[in-house]
Amino acid sequence: MYRDVCFITKEQDEKILGEIFDYIKEKYTSKIATFSTEKIFDKSEEKQDCLFLLYLSDDEIKTFFQNHLNTNINIAILPNENCPNAMRNYGVSKDIKESIEDAFNIELLSKIDLLKCNDFIAFNRVVIGDMHGMNRLDYNQNSRINKIKIFFNNLINIKFKSYTLTTSKEQSIQTAASGITILEHTTIMNKESAIKDDLSIHDGKLNAYILAPTSLLSYIWYLISIFFYQKISLVSLPKSLGFIKTSKLSVSSNGILNYKIDHKDMYQSNMIELEVLQDCLNVHLGKVLLEIVKNDTNQCEEKDVIKLNTLPKAELSSILIGGKLPLFKKATDEEFKDLFVSLKDSAKFSYTYLTLMILSTLLATTGLFANSAPVIIGAMILAPLMAPIISLSMGVIRADRFLLVQSARTLVIGIFMALLFSGIYTLFIPLEQITSEMQGRLNPNLLDLMVAVFSGIAGAYANSKEEVAKSLAGVAIAVALVPPLSVTGIGLGLGNIDVIYGSFLLFVTNLVGITLSAALTFIVLGFAPIKRAKKGIFYTSILMVIIAIPLFLSFMDVVHKYDYFNKLNSFKSVALNGHDIELHIKKVQNKNNEIIVNLDVISSKPLILDDYNIIKEKLQKVVDKKLVLEITPVIVIN
Repeated sequence: MYRDVCFITKEQDEKILGEIFDYIKEKYTSKIATFSTEKIFDKSEEKQDCLFLLYLSDDEIKTFFQNHLNTNINIAILPNENCPNAMRNYGVSKDIKESIEDAFNIELLSKIDLLKCNDFIAFNRVVIGDMHGMNRLDYNQNSRINKIKIFFNNLINIKFKSYTLTTSKEQSIQTAASGITILEHTTIMNKESAIKDDLSIHDGKLNAYILAPTSLLSYIWYLISIFFYQKISLVSLPKSLGFIKTSKLSVSSNGILNYKIDHKDMYQSNMIELEVLQDCLNVHLGKVLLEIVKNDTNQCEEKDVIKLNTLPKAELSSILIGGKLPLFKKATDEEFKDLFVSLKDSAKFSYTYLTLMILSTLLATTGLFANSAPVIIGAMILAPLMAPIISLSMGVIRADRFLLVQSARTLVIGIFMALLFSGIYTLFIPLEQITSEMQGRLNPNLLDLMVAVFSGIAGAYANSKEEVAKSLAGVAIAVALVPPLSVTGIGLGLGNIDVIYGSFLLFVTNLVGITLSAALTFIVLGFAPIKRAKKGIFYTSILMVIIAIPLFLSFMDVVHKYDYFNKLNSFKSVALNGHDIELHIKKVQNKNNEIIVNLDVISSKPLILDDYNIIKEKLQKVVDKKLVLEITPVIVIN
């Protein structure tokens, strides 16, 4: 219990002051004396049994703090309409009686850090520039329509400045950013902030969050994530944010810096110096902060925490400062160099490539004749065609003559060798039957195009990311480039035009689909500007449209076929001459103006031609084309 209370106020309302005094005298035995904010106490006046009770505005509280740094006096804050920031950041109850009880609760007394910004005291927050989304106080107080307006307004108005950040360890960081938010500690008003982490109030460190999206898409994702469903954590820090934890931070730019302290008026300066004064005051925090303080075991660490890997580097920084945010992130010089070297190697013809091409073709052809899926999968993995196609896509978007010529040359040689060896191999195999594995590659449709598109995206992404390069085998299996070429070679060996057309169309579908989707993926990943890629994308898209026409027709044929199958399959049985005849439809073909149905007719006795005609009449009623039945009679003897 405090023996003495020094009541610090400039309040003139005697009624309010009287109520405060009466409540203290009623509940506590403390002596109350009133002082002004200007009084600076000597060390001899620092009594452990004395409480300094502040009934002041935010600015007056900061002045009091400034005058009494490191004096070891015991301080508590009482609520009033003029100190909303102090109340918010130190958990002060809005109820005057409850706040007085907290002020006399020794358990709530804690040593706290203070943040200084250019010699000004900050309770908790300094904002430099525009930190869209980091402070959600105004956002949360708006209607849903206004929230959407704020969201899009942020998208339009984001601007970048050049920043030089210097930590307490004299580490200098240069980047382009929209703004910087510096927080000292966690408050109870976390709903006002996008920060999820607990920030210590006595670790001697400030926490700086740097907003620097490298593309419009990453910025949109950042806004969506913090506005609508998640808070920021160092464990999963958004790519648009950098983070620095240090005791001192110097911020400079090539012009005047605008900054706010604790949501107050805007200040301007050429240089912003931030420093944390550790454990410089004894303050009674609000009861709602008790658990936060109890769990706050952080001590001052010598080591700074710096997470800036995703912030824009020199080249990108100059682009951001000088203009608008690009739609896609530009790849770093290091990323582009590594990928380009790899794709150049992939584009070049080599005897290793030729050997693998021949072996995979022969293996695929054998598997097709043997109707063996495992053998065909082995050929898919062995086939080297995916690499030059991905190189071709990079050549398309970069208009790189070397990549275009080399990858096209390598592809043409590979295609020619596949057709040659598959055709010759077929001539030596005394089989002419079209197996189901071959048949499955004769009728490509839009679904096959989508397989190629997704495979192209995966192939481009896997090539650009070293950590997922192992997935390329799976991509090769998915797109299956060599088997359709092998089927085309079989068609050449057999002299079957239908086989040649269907299988080669599937291969061209894969080739064009992969090239276009991989090219677009590289653009999204920042490996080429859209302006440079326009021409290549245009011509590739035209090829895609041309190919899509027969694929669409084939897809519609598949749709109609399944529609006919479902309609015909509704007849599970037919009643004939007093007993039921079971119908098992095995296959439906839609050819020209005819529906060809392959089915089993199961009965307990032989059927005559009239019985079959009755079955046909019943089935004909559900289709709009001439029906042709291929019937296999099955006699069941009980």
